[in-house]
Amino acid sequence: MGIGLKISWGKRAIWLSIGASIVTLILKFGAYFLTGSVGLLSDAAESLINFATAVIALVALTVASRPADADHAYGHEKAEYFSSGVEGTLILVAAVGIVWTAFERFLHPADLKNLNFGIGIALLASAINWGVARILLKAARDHDSITLEADAKHLLTDVWTSVSVVLALVIVNFTNWTILDPLAAIAIALNIVWAGVDLLKRSMQGLMDYTLPAEELAKIETILHEHQEEFSSYHALRTRKSGSQRFIDLHLLVPGEISVKVAHDLCETIEAEMRAVLGHASITVHVEPAEDAAAWETMENSR
Repeated sequence: MGIGLKISWGKRAIWLSIGASIVTLILKFGAYFLTGSVGLLSDAAESLINFATAVIALVALTVASRPADADHAYGHEKAEYFSSGVEGTLILVAAVGIVWTAFERFLHPADLKNLNFGIGIALLASAINWGVARILLKAARDHDSITLEADAKHLLTDVWTSVSVVLALVIVNFTNWTILDPLAAIAIALNIVWAGVDLLKRSMQGLMDYTLPAEELAKIETILHEHQEEFSSYHALRTRKSGSQRFIDLHLLVPGEISVKVAHDLCETIEAEMRAVLGHASITVHVEPAEDAAAWETMENSR
């Protein structure tokens, strides 16, 4: 599947996320005004972040879909890492705001009202977020998109946040222990901090050109091992990932007497097999004569 089709499908999924964020935002703020629960207010604030990050994700996917040009020879797919980084930052900002609101409620306790209605609305919003998150996660796996994965995980975090608030409000409804309301808000903040830090960490890894995961490197080496009788050795294997696109380059030492066509066909075969197991990849193989002592010296230096 081409990048353009992947991005187009991803943008449709993000539009679904934006729509869900608007609906749940209205529902949760409505639940807050009905009940006066600071827990529900915190939950609504997280939905506001959901909306903002979904819009950012849409912009990132739009930029990532642009083809390579003179100034961006490797394309624009790293825009996805900026999106997830911004989302992680906004999650942390939301956590600080939630803790502040909960602290204020500790200082100024207030009775809650209309809890049954508030709980029902929160559960409806959670069901919507859960359904959309499952769709986004499937799209993220199918299209290898960190932007879709980040948005999906944020929505799932929102689901568990809402469930925690609902459980606290159910207990408050039966016991009148109103202190559980701000405590639930603080628990929400701690939970989303974890999600925010994880997103920031993954964004930094993508922007810093980390090598491909060990399991993908193992697949590359397996393919090279299967063709080892057709060449002398290889070295300078380097890999990185940008969005869903992988970049692989290596030096292949072949017998000097073989023709250019034979060497070319061997490279084409190896590259095709790598793409088959890794998905979309840009692969560069530099052929060197095995009889050239300089090639072996370069190999030793590259280890």
